[in-house]
Amino acid sequence: MEDSAAVAGLLWDWWLPVSVRRLIASGLPGGEADARSLVVWLAGVHDIGKATPAFACQVEQLAGRMREQGLEMRSREAMGGDRRLAPHGLAGQVLLGEWLEERFGWPVRQCGQFTVAVGGHHGVPPEHGQVRALEDRGDLLRAPGAERVWRRVQEELLEACAAEFGVLGRLEGWRGVRLPQPVQVLLGAVVIVSDWIASNPELFPYFPQGAGRSHEERVAAAWRGLSLPRPWSPPEPAESAQELLASRFGLPAGARVRPVQEAAVELARSLEEPGLMVIEAPMGEGKTEAALAAAEIVAGRSGGGGVLFALPTMATGNAMFPRLLEWLRRLPGEGGACLSVQLVHAKAALNEDLDDLVEWGARIAAVESDAEEGAAWRPSRAVWSCEARLVAHTWLRGRKKAMLSSFVAGTIDQLLFAGLKSRHLALRHLAVAGKVVVIDEAHAYDTYMSVYLDRVLSWLGAYRVPVVVLSATLPAGRRRELAEAYAGSGAIEGGGGFDAVGECGEYPLLTAVAPGGVPVMRRPAVSGRGAEVAVECLEDDLDALADRVGAELADGGCALVVRNTVGRVLEAAGVLRARFGAGSVTVAHSCFLDLDRAANDAWLLERFGPPGKAAGRPVGPHVVVASQVAEQSLDVDFDLLVTDLCPVDLLLQRIGRLHRHPRPDAGQGQRPERLRRARCLITGADWSGEVPRPVRGSVAVYGAWGLLRSAAVLWPWLVGERAAVRVPEDISPLVQAAYGQGPVGPESWAQDLAEARARFEEVRAQQAEGAAAFRLGPVGRAGRPLFGWVAAGVGEADDTRAGRAQVRDSRESLEVVVVQRRADGTLATVPWLGRDRRGRQLAGLVLPTDQVPSALAARTVASCGLRLPSQFSFAEVLDRAVEELEELYIPAWQHSRWLAGQLVLALDEDCQTSLAGFSLRYSPTDGLEVTRA
Repeated sequence: MEDSAAVAGLLWDWWLPVSVRRLIASGLPGGEADARSLVVWLAGVHDIGKATPAFACQVEQLAGRMREQGLEMRSREAMGGDRRLAPHGLAGQVLLGEWLEERFGWPVRQCGQFTVAVGGHHGVPPEHGQVRALEDRGDLLRAPGAERVWRRVQEELLEACAAEFGVLGRLEGWRGVRLPQPVQVLLGAVVIVSDWIASNPELFPYFPQGAGRSHEERVAAAWRGLSLPRPWSPPEPAESAQELLASRFGLPAGARVRPVQEAAVELARSLEEPGLMVIEAPMGEGKTEAALAAAEIVAGRSGGGGVLFALPTMATGNAMFPRLLEWLRRLPGEGGACLSVQLVHAKAALNEDLDDLVEWGARIAAVESDAEEGAAWRPSRAVWSCEARLVAHTWLRGRKKAMLSSFVAGTIDQLLFAGLKSRHLALRHLAVAGKVVVIDEAHAYDTYMSVYLDRVLSWLGAYRVPVVVLSATLPAGRRRELAEAYAGSGAIEGGGGFDAVGECGEYPLLTAVAPGGVPVMRRPAVSGRGAEVAVECLEDDLDALADRVGAELADGGCALVVRNTVGRVLEAAGVLRARFGAGSVTVAHSCFLDLDRAANDAWLLERFGPPGKAAGRPVGPHVVVASQVAEQSLDVDFDLLVTDLCPVDLLLQRIGRLHRHPRPDAGQGQRPERLRRARCLITGADWSGEVPRPVRGSVAVYGAWGLLRSAAVLWPWLVGERAAVRVPEDISPLVQAAYGQGPVGPESWAQDLAEARARFEEVRAQQAEGAAAFRLGPVGRAGRPLFGWVAAGVGEADDTRAGRAQVRDSRESLEVVVVQRRADGTLATVPWLGRDRRGRQLAGLVLPTDQVPSALAARTVASCGLRLPSQFSFAEVLDRAVEELEELYIPAWQHSRWLAGQLVLALDEDCQTSLAGFSLRYSPTDGLEVTRA
């Protein structure tokens, strides 16, 4: 009890961000002094439920000694399954509530909002039915015939804790307090963290080890051993927008910040209270830099202790992580201070930027294992560090604790999990409550994900967490939904200007709203970096594609061909290679090994990245054929774009890769003369009929309604009525028209659009209904206990393939690690890999099956992860594939931190194999090809 209370006090004093402390204090009459006392007391009494027969009977030897003192109890066997009615957390909640009622006259309804932190300290707040069931079984709390003795012991412990932890004189004053539900969540989370740390035998050794130390010495030694970095505590920067961005992002001499960036800085400073800010601006306008500059300002104003940067995919997360690190290194800081940082997604441990930070040290044991039951232990590293005082701390690792680091880049799933009813949800809320949250690519999330995002935003508003949302192509209706979700129902009912938010079509646009507040909008000027893009139809025929690309690249140049499915990528690549030669066509899609995909991305950036950073841009014709991976994360620049028809917001994202940078200036004089005017050719549909017919693969991915609306709003350009799409001027009008309610396209399309709209609405309703099943409830009224807060939830939430499916409307995917089986039957890493950053060869490393492979070989195998395509997501196929893959189960590999639990796919020496009725072929140039066997 003393250890947990002491840890809670240290967490309050040295680790919790100012914003979290302020929020907890806001609900108490004595402010921060009351809040600290309450946190310490709840942590101190959280295990009072262990002073009950239902718990004490577990170890007969100790139970016998207690019986000698009059604490009678039945044996564990005699008590049987009844013990399950009285888990010690729930028992503690009931005992503490009874004591508050009897000792201080608290009403029954008042107690739960305080005691639920005790009841839920193992991750799940009790439900009303569980509380009533235990209250009806007093024998589990106090043994019949010895009730008075048990009661006296329990009351003495509670009385002593109240006195020792400084609340005895405050409980009377708290009798009328109504704790907001967000405060209850944070109290419960701090109790959990305190319990985990105090339960760590490496920090707090069991008796008699360390018995010669005083309690104060014991706690001080443990805190030094844990060495948690303090939260970020930035002053509000006083520099101008120009000075701020120049210093934080190393702008070259003479470079000027863009109007959107300047407006974001000014808006962040002018708001009465930090809240939600939505930044809508064209691709390449520096929205990321604007968001981080605004985050520093609002963190200084609100007491935020870090930043969470949430992105759509692991690839975008990996791309953002080094940018986040570079920004952190440029932040002003106190000498000797450390900031904790983490990359958080399923494959973060394989990220080389994170791996570069590693510094070996002594292991701090896990307090409560984050591994699934039965999983092999994986070694950990005490402190991951780099220059500029950045550390990735061992204790702040694992799927439940990594988000508690001050600075986190990760997938949007990590944020959406805060809206999923799951065990230890309070920890995720504590993680986001003390940060500024940045949500990138807000247009990329479908209805299913948006249901979770809106609920998370409502909780973030209740926590008063500053949020920055970024998008180049956000529908106005979605903008309004985001603002309303954050502001809360009270603001919506008051009108408050949300109609204007949902109707504004200006662009660029900044929208801001505080919790419960009235939205404000700013309309910055465009940067002058505009472009005009000619748009036209192209017949969906491979020969027509090759002919047109050949004609356009007759004098050289680089073309990007974007297809909506991997199958179409490979088909097009085959025809284009026959026309241009294998060395002039590059393929990029999602079905590559992780190492190969990273290498492909690096190669693309090196060849087609911004002038001054890229080297070796092809002189002759070169074609990159890619799937949707080209839409996000890659700052690449092409002379010509050919794209399948897709929703207009995504089409505009693809257009953002066309003439993205001046070469060498706005005149584009370094491009072939024919390609100095930006041109986008749209294929992937039959354009010959009265109404365009998108190809089946595109309909399967996006639905017919989004594709037809996209074609409809682009129709004036496609038929030559308008000369060119102007970027950025036409971005918002196109997006708002495509996602609005008004009619678009020729009248002859009306019936087809209506039928497609009906199917779309049906799917959207199904998505919303499906998402609601495990979605967290809304913020309840102040004083209402969190009983049943995560009832009927999913259990654990994690970033496994099954976990991600909980917050995305997708089938469970199948992931494997790929090795090669040689002719002699031995296994090795695949033969085409290069060297790692330390110069070590990765190809052809021997993989023994009778022992754990070397650390380098095992990590290399783990880095050759591959997500199998959608053919393997259907239940019957997936089950059959897993069964076949498990035939290559290697017991020795289960003792490797990298290979434990992995499904291994072995390719033969021709890089082929069969699986679940399909033939698989892999090459480092084309990735995975799947055909029916």
